[in-house]
Amino acid sequence: MFAMETWKIMEDKMIDINKRSCIFILQAFSKGGYIKEAFNWLNFLAENDRMHYAPMFNIFLSGCWSSKSFNHVDRCLELMENQLVGKSEITHWELLKLAVLQRNLSAVHEIWKEYTRYYSPSVIMLRKFIWCYAKLGDLDSGNAALKHLLVLARQGSASLSISGTGNYQSSAVDIPIPTKEKSYEKRFSLDNLSSLTFEGNPEKNEGPVEVSMDESSMGHHSIMKNLELKKSFESQSKLNIIDALLLKINGNTFFNELGKGRCIPVAHTIFDGAVRIDSSNFQVKQEDFSELSSGKMKQGLEMTSCPLKNLLRWSFNDMIHACAQSNNYQMAEQLFLQMLDIGLKPSEHTYDGFVKAAIEGKGVDYGMKVVKMMQERNIKPYNNTFAVLSVGYSRTLELDMAESFSNKISDKLPKNIHTFNTLLAACGFMDEPERAVRVLAKIKRLKIKLNIRTYELMFTLFGTVNVPYERGNILSHMDVTKRIGAIEMDMMKNGIHHSYASMKNLIRALGSEGMIQDMLRYLDIAENLLWQTDAHQTNDLYNIVLHALVKAKEVSRLLNSAVNRHKAIEVFRSMRSCGLPANVATYNIMIECCSMLKCFKSACAIISLMLREGFYPQTLTYTALIKVLLANEDFEGALNLLDQSHSEAIQLDVQLFNTILREAYIKRRIDVVELVVESMHREKIQPNPTSLWYTFSAYVESDFHSTAMEALQVLSMRMISEDNEILQGKKSVFEELILNEDPDVESEIIKTFKGSQEFLATALMNLRWCAIMGYSISWSPEESQWAKRLANKVST
Repeated sequence: MFAMETWKIMEDKMIDINKRSCIFILQAFSKGGYIKEAFNWLNFLAENDRMHYAPMFNIFLSGCWSSKSFNHVDRCLELMENQLVGKSEITHWELLKLAVLQRNLSAVHEIWKEYTRYYSPSVIMLRKFIWCYAKLGDLDSGNAALKHLLVLARQGSASLSISGTGNYQSSAVDIPIPTKEKSYEKRFSLDNLSSLTFEGNPEKNEGPVEVSMDESSMGHHSIMKNLELKKSFESQSKLNIIDALLLKINGNTFFNELGKGRCIPVAHTIFDGAVRIDSSNFQVKQEDFSELSSGKMKQGLEMTSCPLKNLLRWSFNDMIHACAQSNNYQMAEQLFLQMLDIGLKPSEHTYDGFVKAAIEGKGVDYGMKVVKMMQERNIKPYNNTFAVLSVGYSRTLELDMAESFSNKISDKLPKNIHTFNTLLAACGFMDEPERAVRVLAKIKRLKIKLNIRTYELMFTLFGTVNVPYERGNILSHMDVTKRIGAIEMDMMKNGIHHSYASMKNLIRALGSEGMIQDMLRYLDIAENLLWQTDAHQTNDLYNIVLHALVKAKEVSRLLNSAVNRHKAIEVFRSMRSCGLPANVATYNIMIECCSMLKCFKSACAIISLMLREGFYPQTLTYTALIKVLLANEDFEGALNLLDQSHSEAIQLDVQLFNTILREAYIKRRIDVVELVVESMHREKIQPNPTSLWYTFSAYVESDFHSTAMEALQVLSMRMISEDNEILQGKKSVFEELILNEDPDVESEIIKTFKGSQEFLATALMNLRWCAIMGYSISWSPEESQWAKRLANKVST
């Protein structure tokens, strides 16, 4: 507004407005975000036959980019056409930025094609195109442009300098190109980018990306040289090597066939900077840079200026980071090695991208090796590097390493909350709330704002006190109430509302702690807050509530009948009356509810309803039905149902067998225990520690101590493997651990077989205990008298 007032004063005083004044006024509007006023100013100048220059339109396009205003871009290009204002390199750069902002790779390819029609690409524009391709994930086109940039750098035909403002500038004169065709401007319309048509599909790297000469570019090359180049390209059309880069090495010219990784000699042609690059079917091979990595390439770069080396390094960095985003470690490694081969020193930013690519491609341990290499070279990693390492170790559940690297983060950028959220999620998975408290303290010290994901994890981590160690009580319920209140208060302070996930985690936490009334109250709140949630998500909330009610054995009294019914039935009926769809999990929970009511008839009714709605019984369904029969001490019916599930090709699991083992152990039914154990063996279902506990305890409590030890040894062997050959193959290694007299061997066993091999550690510890008790260890469990007796018993 101040600029407009100044202009009006100039008019009142009849002071002529010049080019600089027009530019200043336009800058005031564009940089201030007044795009409509800026365009009106351009129109005003046109209507009054004022001077028009390409820089003025470039300023306006830059304002459209900074304010993310795309509505006036097409009108600006149309005005340029009407005023016969040609496009300069800066104009194309502004259009490129707008295309990248809209994530439109097709527009970038079209701009490249139009730009190279009139210009021989300069190193600065090549660097900018590389940046665009890297941002949009087009590694093939970016790689081709980078090869062209390296050729120019090797030839020494590119020169750069630094302006007084610190910007890099080329010695070439930026002459705006003429506007010949009216449709030329429309092809760059960013309001209609989705309707652009090209030769091929640039999104799939099928469209041509050319760097060629045109007769209109007389200021750069002579017509004779241009015709000579065209003849050279035409002579290669029979070889079908459009995807090629024209190189001159040791006086000879080659086409490097990028898609096949081999060099084909062509006619002797003088290289003068004109290159044709086609990105169709472009596939990068390990040999892509073989010509460029020669000693002469390195020697050529040593003679280049420092600004040009920086520009090359930035372009490599962009490509390496793009490889990390696209999970293309092979290309990232190739680019990194190429930098070293040509004598271009990698920067901290280079290593940051390479570490990210290494972690995505080869794992966090390999990324750690790259960091150690940085330390050997006295290169300090970025905070981003520490963050990606922390995320990598969090995903592999190596929490000590993950926390160590998260502590090295020193900046308070909002994006770092992702690193800490990943670590918090790992803390929740490993049940380490104490570590999570330290992580939250670190976030607070850095003053990083929490997001909804952080609060979702906090409800999981701190929404319970005793679970899974023991049941909740009055004191733990009071503590949980205080915690949840504090978390929700902090959410309100930061202006963050509940999401579906946060409410789901909160309801699950309350149910696990046994706070049934609070859980039901939050279910009502969730239904009101999350009214846009789809029916399936609402069904998940109800399933959590139903599961908690079944586990808590909550009973409510209905006034219309003097009969005690489980609260879960009431919630299920409410769910059905609201028209919410039920799924297999819902029916399985309700069948398990029938086990508490000891009503097999009701369970059959639910099965009937389940079948009518198109759901077929699964393993969990049979497990729930068996629980109902066992609640009535119908072991024969449970075993018959187990046989039926096998005949119906149901995928049996260890939990199904453990359900029967548990009740047989409680009721001292050793006969049932032995039948189930032998059935597991015949079905090749490996026992788990729970299976061992029920079997061993059943014999011990019946005073069959020798049998208990024999059963423990056999089942421990089966936990290691059901295959006798595998057991014999591992005998020597495991026997050394079992019979070792070193007092620290037990901790070594636990450490060695942690994680996914935890059951193996349990089996070895059981066998070691048997050896300590004086029992000989047999690695042929089928030779055990106990195992033989069970096999004969089931056969008869």
